Amino acid sequence: MGKRLDGTSMFTGVNAGLGNAFSLLSSQYSDGITLENLTSALSNTNIINSPYGSTFASYLTNNFNSVDTDKDGIISANEIQKLMNRMATQGLTREQITALAGCSGLTSLQETVLSHFDDIDKNHDGKVTNQEIQSYGVESDVHKQKVADINRVIKNMSMYYDVDTGSEGSMLDYKYLTDTNDK
Repeated sequence: MGKRLDGTSMFTGVNAGLGNAFSLLSSQYSDGITLENLTSALSNTNIINSPYGSTFASYLTNNFNSVDTDKDGIISANEIQKLMNRMATQGLTREQITALAGCSGLTSLQETVLSHFDDIDKNHDGKVTNQEIQSYGVESDVHKQKVADINRVIKNMSMYYDVDTGSEGSMLDYKYLTDTNDK
């Protein structure tokens, strides 16, 4: 069986990206990370050319009011930490996964989570947690194994064999082939 679906790397990548982007943005703007500075960051080559800068700056710009929880007009390190903690414990929305997970190099995981989002989101709160992703991975593995087992039984079963039993056989006689995997 392949590797089980696990969202740990996605959450780690998003947190690393937020932390790195905050550090980069903080180093560029001495007056703090304001909405105005974030807007100008989107055209700053130091930000644009960084692996995380423009993606996370864009996310912070679009979500400034929800990230700036104390409403002082500046996103602080404490507010970034609260955002990261909230994402880790409460999960990521579709929009957060779309905006933030792809730049972490996890496009396959991102695509899988997004395409199965409604099935993964067991409590239907519009967010997926790592625990929900892992649980879905286990359920998927169990389902795949059940299908493989059923297919193996069907492959190894024949409707009728002309078996020399000393009596007449019928179409209702069943015989299982020996499964070579069981030896």
